[in-house]
Amino acid sequence: MVSWKTALLGMCILIWTSPLASGNSMNGGYGLHYVGSAWTLKQGHMTVKAQSRFFGKVSPNSAVTVWDVQGALSVNYGVSDHLEMQVAPIIYQDSHKGKGGKGYNLPDDLFLSLKLGSYRLKNSSLAYGFMLQTRFPTAKYHNVVFEPYSAGTVSWGLKAMGTYSRDPLYPEDNLNAYLNLGYYNHNDVGQRLSEDQNLDSIKVSSMSQEFTYSLGISFPNAEFDFSLELHGNAFIQRPPKQTAYSLENYAYLTPGISYRVTRWLAFNFGADFRISSNNDESLYYFDHKIHGMPNYPAWRINLGMKMQILPTEVFTISEKDILIKKAESRRELFEQIIREQRETESAEEELERIKNERQKAERELERLRRILEGDYQRPDEEKKENEPIE
Repeated sequence: MVSWKTALLGMCILIWTSPLASGNSMNGGYGLHYVGSAWTLKQGHMTVKAQSRFFGKVSPNSAVTVWDVQGALSVNYGVSDHLEMQVAPIIYQDSHKGKGGKGYNLPDDLFLSLKLGSYRLKNSSLAYGFMLQTRFPTAKYHNVVFEPYSAGTVSWGLKAMGTYSRDPLYPEDNLNAYLNLGYYNHNDVGQRLSEDQNLDSIKVSSMSQEFTYSLGISFPNAEFDFSLELHGNAFIQRPPKQTAYSLENYAYLTPGISYRVTRWLAFNFGADFRISSNNDESLYYFDHKIHGMPNYPAWRINLGMKMQILPTEVFTISEKDILIKKAESRRELFEQIIREQRETESAEEELERIKNERQKAERELERLRRILEGDYQRPDEEKKENEPIE
């Protein structure tokens, strides 16, 4: 039984961290910080994830501290056993803008996602799914330095997701390996990215598009889950160099750890380390160039928490009840395996019957052909003809 003090502490932490949560790549359902799982939440289940991501460094060319802070909240709900919906607003975005710079975004952009998943290959530990994501430009400022490219338009992406689970019945309790491959379209043709009046004539002439990828592995334990992720992008069509900041390809390696306080509350920690090059290919002038900073941070820190709020019985169910439910679920799995085996045997018998019927039909067709050619003998005549001569 979880005490009211623990529940109150979890709610307070959730409210406190909400304005400082993660960025546009945050995954709020099953999975890791950035890479999502092909498994969907069960019908009627809801989780809330709040996470902060930040970076700060003293400029090598001056005494100025350059920073980037971003936050988001992700709410995931299982509409059915194969359909999951995610609402993920970037609540806060603030990057160092220097002299003459603009202010922060509160709120920033909003992401809506639908995931079809929990499809498992027959008699396999592999599952697959697909996600459709849409970004709505609810922020005041876009094309933000130190963050992935955004154009201030309604953009969209598609993602294919694969997951290997050592225990398919309870994937969150055992080793998992993930792979996500996606395509993102920024829908930015004709968009002006600069606030500078001298650059009014420079607009996006070709649709900015990119390929995204992420893969990871998790090692769950009794209380701590350890993970390692690799995620990045590759532009298919880059935005204009004259007005866009983040037009280079990037790749980050993210080790992480999650501490499960209770069945419904966990705290997350991760660190992003950029493994891609330090190139700055944009021509757009900004103070961070003076400070000798690239368009992507060399590192970032992720802090957050994840909380399950539906079904409400998760707050009161005992360990004994959980074990009973797991046993019942495993019995259902075994029964499903037996049914699939019987269906396979029945299918083999059906194939054998069809094979025999086809052979009979072929013999009938051969007799019909001989009748049409005038060379038909009755079966008794065929037998008599084939008898040896004494």
